[in-house]
Amino acid sequence: MDLFEYQGKQFFARYGIPVSPGEVVSTVDEAVAAAERLGYPVVVKAQVQVGGRGKAGGIKLAGDAEETRTHARNILGMDIKGHTVELLWIEKASDIAEEYYASFTLDRSVKKHLGMLSAKGGVDIEAVAAEDPDAIAKIWVDPVDGLTEEQARAWVEAAKLNPRATEGAVDVLLKLYRAYVEGDADLVEINPLILKPTGEVHALDAKVTLDGNAVFRHPDYEQYDATQVRDERERAAHEKGLQYVGLDGYVGVIANGAGLAMSTVDIVNQVGGKPANFLDIGGGASADVMAGALEVINNDPNVRSILINIFGGITKGEEVANGIVTALGRVQIDVPIVIRLDGTNADLGREILKPHLSDKLQMQPTMLDAAKTAVALAGK
Repeated sequence: MDLFEYQGKQFFARYGIPVSPGEVVSTVDEAVAAAERLGYPVVVKAQVQVGGRGKAGGIKLAGDAEETRTHARNILGMDIKGHTVELLWIEKASDIAEEYYASFTLDRSVKKHLGMLSAKGGVDIEAVAAEDPDAIAKIWVDPVDGLTEEQARAWVEAAKLNPRATEGAVDVLLKLYRAYVEGDADLVEINPLILKPTGEVHALDAKVTLDGNAVFRHPDYEQYDATQVRDERERAAHEKGLQYVGLDGYVGVIANGAGLAMSTVDIVNQVGGKPANFLDIGGGASADVMAGALEVINNDPNVRSILINIFGGITKGEEVANGIVTALGRVQIDVPIVIRLDGTNADLGREILKPHLSDKLQMQPTMLDAAKTAVALAGK
């Protein structure tokens, strides 16, 4: 789950990370009222889950009510990389002496948490990495041991931050790591992390991605889920409890298991087609689950064929086949469907499906054959 900046700052504040006071608003009048309460100058910031807001004109400094009103009016409704601005964060402006970058994420290749710290903040970290990779100090933290103050202090020195920022940066980094681990985050990023002229170190921005699979440990994360930006297809799939990601192709994909679903998307591309989605129905393929998956895909006007790729494991082949047959009786599908069924009791499942086969419902023995057929039918 990607959080808006204001949510990320609220998240950081829980762990004692210093952030600027501010208010989230959705109208011009609310923006002016918030600015009056906070005191000028303020910063009017577009709330979209994408970078590059400043370059797009989505972040503006306001010194009075008139400037706040003008900026709020211009930014609300603005399109930033395909995201429409519907919310603003009105924040008390901060004096900045220097800007840094700090983040934690998971480095799967070494099975450790990766921290990155740079004295070059406020710009795209990708550009820094490409132009001056030595400007980024990295640290790998063993999840069992955690991050110690000694390690954090050595890390700050390696990043060559201003010595005036050392104590504040060490404190923020330790708290940021705690937020990352205890908050079940996939990514926590502060860019910029600022040094004020008065010597305090302060998070001026917040980029946070939370692990959606950890929501059961954090009931309050429901508030974040409610504000996730999803297209109509993704919203419908989410309501049905399906793991769905919309793509821009024309072959609808249904598979059981994330790995198989990703492989199916890849093979559709490999045989010259374009997948319309990634859809993982999980370990089961009951009639209800299959019907929900077909409804979601059927509502995508770009879909010209559907590929159902099922490997029976715990769920037996005949259960899968009966689920597909029942689901097709519930949902009116106008595009051709290609089924590949393999695994436990697959022969029995295929026998159940045979009486229902037609030009609109075909079955293929392998994933490759099924993908080729689905792509060919989409072309027709």
